[in-house]
Parts: sequence; C-alpha cells; structure tokens
Amino acid sequence: MSEPGERVDTFEAPVAPESLDLVQDRLAAFWAHDETVSAADRMRLEMAVVEIVANIVEHAFTVDAGGRALTVALSMTHERVEAVLSDNGLPAEIDLGAVTMPDEDATSGRGLALAVAAVDEVVYDRVEGRNHWRLVCRRTVD
Repeated sequence: MSEPGERVDTFEAPVAPESLDLVQDRLAAFWAHDETVSAADRMRLEMAVVEIVANIVEHAFTVDAGGRALTVALSMTHERVEAVLSDNGLPAEIDLGAVTMPDEDATSGRGLALAVAAVDEVVYDRVEGRNHWRLVCRRTVD
C-alpha cells in the first residue's frame, strides 16, 4: 500500500543486458515527475539499481521453464526514494554485512560493494521462490 504523496512506478524487464538501458530510461522518466530529488540522490539510487540489475543479469540463473523474469518497483516520498528489484533466479548466497570492495587488481566483484556504498539501505530477502532487493536512499537537499 502506498503512503500519501508517494509516487510508484512498477514495470517488468527482461533479464538480459538490454534491461540496463530500459531501467535507466524508466528511472529518467521517474525523476521527471519530481524535480526536487537532488542530483546526488538520483545518482546514488541509479548507481545502486544498475549495479544490482547487472548482477541479476549476470548471476541470477533459474531452472524455471518460463525463463528469467525481473520486476522493478520504484517509489518516492518526501523522505526517500526506493527501488525494489525482484527476480525468479536462484537464491543469492550473499552476506550483505560482509560485502567489501575488492582489491584494485580484481577484475570483478565491485558491483555489490558500490551498491551498498551508494545508498542508505540494501536489503536482500528470498520470498516465495523470488529474490527481492530493496534499495533505499534517504533524500537530501542539493
């Protein structure tokens, strides 16, 4: 259920590299409805969303005969902007409390660390056969 004054946009995206462009386009349209969201907050949430979607595309394989599916729900209130990403991939074996930036020589492993560092809250949960990622950015003043 939405809060009073909350704006919500929910959409489906393919679990494929082109979904990154779709997600960024939908974020741009979402921001256009409220120009009061600071540039810093927009960048923080977008970076986290793109990094998590990229991880879903790369790692969220499924045995579901219907194929991989991603749902994105964006919401905004006066206090926060939020994205909830839900996919039907295999469970993510991750301890968000242990996520750190890899060594500078590493060729991968930065995405989740960047997402965790970018926003105020990253929560992962597995519910009814789906992975759910909740990314929260408390709004600041530009």
